[in-house]
Amino acid sequence: QVQLVESGGGLVQTGGSLRLSCAASGSIFSFNAMGWYRQAPGKQRELVATITLGGRTNYADSVKGRFTISRDNAKNTVYLQMNGLKPEDTAVYYCNGNHRASGLEIWGQGTLVTVSA
Repeated sequence: QVQLVESGGGLVQTGGSLRLSCAASGSIFSFNAMGWYRQAPGKQRELVATITLGGRTNYADSVKGRFTISRDNAKNTVYLQMNGLKPEDTAVYYCNGNHRASGLEIWGQGTLVTVSA
């Protein structure tokens, strides 16, 4: 079964940067699209950014201009570069992929990002 494993979370000060990684256990081409979501304490999970097989990207308004999603097909990895971090970016960040063969939404275990004021 294909799995997604996130890494790169941590504690950073306001204005700092982090890069999250999402490694697929199989080929990244087994997914129609991949994305990053986040869930802050007491809030619903929300979309952060997505990237299609063709490389088309989409961002939540709250992160446009600060976050960049990208993919390295050779490494079967999707990245989320986060710059200009704000305390409101504090959340557990989850990697997601729509698996082509099964139609299932595959989720990673999440990685915590904490931005201190």
